[in-house]
Amino acid sequence: MTRHASQIGSVQPVLFIPHGAGPCFFMDWSPKDTWRGMADFLTDIQANLPAKPRAILMVSAHWLATQFSITSGKQPDLIYDYYGFPDHTYELTYPAPGDPTLAQRVAQLLNTAGISNCQDDSRGFDHGMFIPLKLIFPQADIPVVQLSLCNDLDPQAHLAVGKALASLRAEGVLIIGSGMSFHNMRGYGDRNFTERSEVFDQWLTETVATQEQQRWINLSDWSHAPYATDCHPLGREEHLIPLMVVAGAAGDDVGHKVYSEQVLETRLSAFRFG
Repeated sequence: MTRHASQIGSVQPVLFIPHGAGPCFFMDWSPKDTWRGMADFLTDIQANLPAKPRAILMVSAHWLATQFSITSGKQPDLIYDYYGFPDHTYELTYPAPGDPTLAQRVAQLLNTAGISNCQDDSRGFDHGMFIPLKLIFPQADIPVVQLSLCNDLDPQAHLAVGKALASLRAEGVLIIGSGMSFHNMRGYGDRNFTERSEVFDQWLTETVATQEQQRWINLSDWSHAPYATDCHPLGREEHLIPLMVVAGAAGDDVGHKVYSEQVLETRLSAFRFG
């Protein structure tokens, strides 16, 4: 049975967050404070929500599938989908439960919108989920469902998915898009990309702050924004696409930047709607 907003409390916002580089928050780095500002931002998110979420729907850049897919297991394992990091980072834990009932609700909403989808009861939680959530909700006591991207990376399709799922916010579900506002592996640490990342970040900041219709138009055509493909090479824009789902779920809410920092010579930001 669907729980109504009056049973849940305040409508949850929607968030697009950076998840860093692999398990970066849980290991030594040089310089040692490289990821400190981002870690502090993630740690502070919980205190700035209107209420504790009853569940989380996480859209991670690290799960692409041929159709939109939904984790439906009761206790998904962790997927350590990063490589070449210290041994202890493959022993990190995050025992948050899954939520098969929420998975079914997500599937129903997508079906109603005519969006093809499937449930996957064997798929685990990838690091785009558990690395940031270890900082945001360290107690791991909130059920989590992951929603994949579709591997065509069509921005309009992902905006439509977000719109179809927007009602979850009034049911106490926190929708999080986990990616990076800049993600070009060639650009990290290269000062030639600093200005390009700053210009594209300004476009993102202005775009999320527009009204729903204009925001949809701009994000659908994101690749023509200034320096867009320097920041997200075409065919590898999976770290930007979770923003489309988040923006679609925002509805009438306009977005604003809630974190921004220059990391590894590039501008990285987070956005919140509602």
